[in-house]
Amino acid sequence: MTTIMLSAGEASGDVHGGTLCRALVEMAPGIRLVGMGGPRMTAAGMEVVVDPTRQAVVGASEAVGRLPALYRAYRDLVARLRAERPRALVLIDFPEFNMRLGRQAHRAGVPVVYFIPPQIWAWRRGRIRQIARRVSRVLAVFPFERALYEEAGVPVEFVGHPVLDTLPLGLEREEARRLLQVAPGQPTVGLLPGSRREEVERLLPAMLDAARRLAASDGRRRFVLGLAPTLERRQIDTVLERAVAAGAPPVQAFEGKTHEVMAAADVLLVASGTATLEAALLGAPMVVCYRVSRLTELIARLRAHVSWISLPNLVAGRAVVPELLQGDVSGTRLAVEALRLLEDAAAATAQRAAFKDLRARLGEPGVGYRAARAVLGVARAA
Repeated sequence: MTTIMLSAGEASGDVHGGTLCRALVEMAPGIRLVGMGGPRMTAAGMEVVVDPTRQAVVGASEAVGRLPALYRAYRDLVARLRAERPRALVLIDFPEFNMRLGRQAHRAGVPVVYFIPPQIWAWRRGRIRQIARRVSRVLAVFPFERALYEEAGVPVEFVGHPVLDTLPLGLEREEARRLLQVAPGQPTVGLLPGSRREEVERLLPAMLDAARRLAASDGRRRFVLGLAPTLERRQIDTVLERAVAAGAPPVQAFEGKTHEVMAAADVLLVASGTATLEAALLGAPMVVCYRVSRLTELIARLRAHVSWISLPNLVAGRAVVPELLQGDVSGTRLAVEALRLLEDAAAATAQRAAFKDLRARLGEPGVGYRAARAVLGVARAA
């Protein structure tokens, strides 16, 4: 029986790992999958040795508290790797952990495939030398990544971005608004404060202050929040109740309807991350924000090689959506940028036009099957 090990350390990696696992099982019946992941990979047939996906944090300094648990996970996976010698190890994002695991696999003679590789084009470009030594094949998710790896002599294949397999690309705006019970013509603002507790703590208060300001200028506006599955509903509800008591408008939180929030909104206030790419593909005008600790900010500034942090801007190679970072994340600034998109049709139209071009660059659905085919090819050649 062919055994393949996979390693995903965050909720988004678990989602895309689940898509890959399903494709592997369908294309190679009887295959055995084992490794690190979460509920999506478990449901897709993988034996999960450890699940760290619900404890994800943001930034270097914030991750310190996770180190003991991650070290135990690393030790367990290395032990299984050496004992079982899988035909391939598939790394999914989570580079600080996965690069180290890949080194151990390489030493053990196990081929390494990197699906959703480190963003070397954004920061830590020197890491490509490690990838060249340890990784048998990179499965690139952005078209411009292929040239970077080819230049470094790394076998690479562009498979497309995995959100194309999980996103309801046919979701229409009116259908999304019906599902959220938004009245026809009612101006709607969506809030997506992130999937990690630290993100929400740092961003949601400013988003709610922006909502208060936007409601004050137009009382017809509706406010909806997409609740990530990694967050506890009770904690979010408590924050929203306190905000309403302090003068914020009612904000309705929806579980399992993040994509509907994106498609229904006239403007989104969204934490930087994969959600910005999903929102762009669904055509949602947005204001992106992000805030991390000062230490994490310092490290990022020393290592970064790009002018933007949001995926729509990075993929487009220009400023398509406004980004508010660190001290600039305030209710006032968020409200000003959101109001521009709400009241200036040309500004919203320009974003949507850029999003259509972005969609054309990312490939077609079927990413999981293309990635699975590549993984199986590496495993069979081992």
